[in-house]
Amino acid sequence: MAPRVQLEKAAWRWVESVRPEDIQREHIEIAYRICVPACKRGACRRNCKGNPNCLVGIGEHAWLGEIDENTFHNIDDPNSERRDKNTFVGLTNLGATCYVNTFLQVWFHNLELRRTLYLCQNTRAEEHDMDSDYEPRSICEHLQYLFALLQNSNRRYIDPSGLVKALGLDTGQQQDAQEFSKLFLSLLEDTLSKQKNPNLHNVIQQQFCGQMSYVTVCNQCGRASPLPSRFYELELNIQGHKNLTECVTEFLKEEKLDGDNRYFCESCQSKQNAARRIKLHSLPRVLNLQLMRFVFDRQTGHKKKLNTFISFPEQLDMGPFLEEKDEKCVYELSAVLIHRGVSAYSGHYIAHVRDARTSDWYKFNDEEIEKMEGKKLQLGIEEDIAETVKSQTRKPKCSKGYHCSRNAYMLVYKCQREEDTDPMETNVEVPGFLERLVDRDNRKFEEWCLEMADMRKQSVDKGKAKHEEVKELYELLPAEDEYEFVPLEWLKKWLDDSTVTKEIDNGNFLCSHGKLHPDKVGEAKRISVKAAELLFDKYGGGPRLDVDNSQLLSATSDLFCECVGQRCRVLRLKNQLAEDYKEVTNLVKCPPKSDEGYWAGKTSLRSWRQLALEQLEEDEEETKHSNGKTNGEGPEITATKDEEEMKTFNEDILCRHGGLSILESERRLVTEEVWSKLRVYFPKAPQFTQLQEPCQQCLRLEREGKENEALNRMMASEQKSSLLNLFQEKNRPTLTKWPQVITVVPLFFVDEWRRFIRRPTKTTPVSSVGNSLLLCPHRGFMFTFDSMLKGDAQHIALLWPDEWEVISRHFLVDQPISICRISEATPNGSKLCRDCREGFIFQQQRDMREYAQATVYVRKVIDDKRLKDAAPEMNVSGSEAEDEREEPVAKVDGERDPDFSQVGYKAGGKSGIRRSTRHRKLRGEKALIVSANQTLKELKIQIMHAFSVAPFDQNLSIDGRCLTDDSATLGSLGVIPESVICLKVQTLPILDYELELFVERLCMPEEGFKGKDIF
Repeated sequence: MAPRVQLEKAAWRWVESVRPEDIQREHIEIAYRICVPACKRGACRRNCKGNPNCLVGIGEHAWLGEIDENTFHNIDDPNSERRDKNTFVGLTNLGATCYVNTFLQVWFHNLELRRTLYLCQNTRAEEHDMDSDYEPRSICEHLQYLFALLQNSNRRYIDPSGLVKALGLDTGQQQDAQEFSKLFLSLLEDTLSKQKNPNLHNVIQQQFCGQMSYVTVCNQCGRASPLPSRFYELELNIQGHKNLTECVTEFLKEEKLDGDNRYFCESCQSKQNAARRIKLHSLPRVLNLQLMRFVFDRQTGHKKKLNTFISFPEQLDMGPFLEEKDEKCVYELSAVLIHRGVSAYSGHYIAHVRDARTSDWYKFNDEEIEKMEGKKLQLGIEEDIAETVKSQTRKPKCSKGYHCSRNAYMLVYKCQREEDTDPMETNVEVPGFLERLVDRDNRKFEEWCLEMADMRKQSVDKGKAKHEEVKELYELLPAEDEYEFVPLEWLKKWLDDSTVTKEIDNGNFLCSHGKLHPDKVGEAKRISVKAAELLFDKYGGGPRLDVDNSQLLSATSDLFCECVGQRCRVLRLKNQLAEDYKEVTNLVKCPPKSDEGYWAGKTSLRSWRQLALEQLEEDEEETKHSNGKTNGEGPEITATKDEEEMKTFNEDILCRHGGLSILESERRLVTEEVWSKLRVYFPKAPQFTQLQEPCQQCLRLEREGKENEALNRMMASEQKSSLLNLFQEKNRPTLTKWPQVITVVPLFFVDEWRRFIRRPTKTTPVSSVGNSLLLCPHRGFMFTFDSMLKGDAQHIALLWPDEWEVISRHFLVDQPISICRISEATPNGSKLCRDCREGFIFQQQRDMREYAQATVYVRKVIDDKRLKDAAPEMNVSGSEAEDEREEPVAKVDGERDPDFSQVGYKAGGKSGIRRSTRHRKLRGEKALIVSANQTLKELKIQIMHAFSVAPFDQNLSIDGRCLTDDSATLGSLGVIPESVICLKVQTLPILDYELELFVERLCMPEEGFKGKDIF
């Protein structure tokens, strides 16, 4: 089929030889594309929108032929949500809670911990009415119910949102997994210690707690000072190590204390060289080994992940590391926690856990659980190698009984005991009160499965019925002698089973006469009356556009309308426009005969072709509207100002009164022949004959305007000569040079007056002086001598007495303000408004501390000495340096700071002292853009990027005050715009691993679990 554009051109090609009054039936059929051949199936890859007879590619291919019933629904098989036999239950990831899910699975497989939790008293669950949903409250209740569901639920995975919400965790933010483990066990230990059953008080300690001591031995006297301590996990440094044994050995390695790090010996009563080491006295039943993969990078100021390969055994003998060497302490690997990803701030957590009953290994990945083959731990390449790491190191070979990983961050070992093989020990029964709750949840799940199955069946039945309907109706769609039009989009939605079929709406296809608009034919399809009857009966809608070929020229036909004739006229004019444009261009060159011409705007003549095209297109649009109402029933459209002022031909010579413009330069005379041709395209254009007189109102206004301009020039000349020094800013009074009494006016008045003097014909004369702007609500003056010296003088102008006489004579003054300078104390009764002045100063100070964007300067300090003597940077201009050398005029010895005594009202004068407002930038100093609500920590990060100094190495001060509170805002710390902040860099020596972690927590605190219920 020909492209849509070609079909549209072919539909109106006949207008070149047919006038609107000569339109026949055959022309209407061509315009509405009635005779365009219908497309056959397989001939079109997609539907031909320009052909109303093409019924191919509208979605029918999905319904013709045999259809699998599964295509009639989008409901998954509910049995896919059912737990498989002999498998475990997964946990839903609520956004970024995979780290929580991994630990919950590890703790669930700790049989002794699970058994202990089941023994906790839960009166609410025991007395719960099974007719309502059970909602745990305490952490212990949540964990009980969660473990019972993990053990006996029929679901493939369960939702842990109740526990997560009770802990107050942010589901959209991934937290430190190791910190979560510590805090949760501490919380659980505290909860169990409050149980009535005394056997539950020490379960966490029995399971996870070990004993060690920090022993310091003095080299001088040999005195040993042990410091006993408990641990719930061992944090092992992996940097520079290859296997777990090396990590544990370094953890217990002796540390020398000498130099500045010497130890104060109680026996020697002095600082002595010493040795310090950690001694392990006892180990817990479950040994948690934290591999410290996430370390602090001093260069970037952020955490980073160490992708170091570490090998670890399936059986770990910790006997050699204990102080009691003869004690046998063999552990068996029971869980490996993995972190996927190369960043310390993102990634995914999974857990490999060994089943204590069967010794099978399982991989727990949120909802997905995979059983390992052969009862062996299989970490797999996808967990063990970070794909985004650029420099991949080859995975080392591991001996039998060993595993190697670059992503394992926690190893869980369980002490081997003979009773672990006892079936009674490996079997954990769910208490009856919890079992009832689990049974109720299982019943709800089964009901949901039945409901989903029923919904699937209903969808299949509905789809089959729709299938039969489409097969029957599609065969009836091709049009015959009598036909109707329906929207193409409606047919597509009817054949699209994913959307609800609405009623048929033909309203958008109607012209203003209530007929089918010829331009909308490409968006509609011509179907048989029989098919239309069935569709309208079932789905409703309208208006119906039925056509009988024998009545195409009838006024009752839904096709033939005035729009076809109007389109014919417009297209003929468009075709004729090019020829008329050439002819008018030549005729315009000929002057009209006397008294027979017409006025035409020069701008209109230059662009009349474009205006004609726009007018013709506008004529086409007049027959269209989009709401489907006809015969003037469309929505009332209020013309906007732009639409009312839409430019048409000859509008450029219309004055604002609707008459002929007085500007003869903008119009010219054309002959009657030219005007008659233009009137064909612009029948509504304003018409002015050669004898038409210009607008009389415009002529009168022009005369008045010229008289006013002459008056303004004369007024400006007189005022300029009387106030020449004020206009030229010469010989002005200053705060150090003025008479006994001087007058004040707003500087705004002077600026406006000068603007009028320079351009008297273009600006409005100044008529009044608004001195009330300089007064407070109590009619007191707002400025003091000191405040004007500091910058307030920029708001006022000082006048000599003779200048004030001229101004008071020429202008209306609302409130005269004159001031005088005195050298003695200000007399009593001064009317300077102190209250308003203090409020004004307070507002200024508050504004200085509530800025949104301002510049501050950070100056690097060396050896506690500011670089104030350093030479200015080379980019400082000579004028700027000159400004900096200027100093205020010194006071005469014994003279007081001048105050003001009002004559009428007290006021101040404009300072004559030239002060630089620029900051002198020195070497080692950088400008930063900050805001008042920005914290000191955020400022330190900016300084880190500017000076390459880590935040914990920055000592900041301002005006001798140290800035130490990282959480405080700059406004509260007194940092105002243009402040100079001194930066002293404190370089620390390379720290060992433990001290580096301490510095990280102290100087770079993260929000973490702060404020959460787990904290």
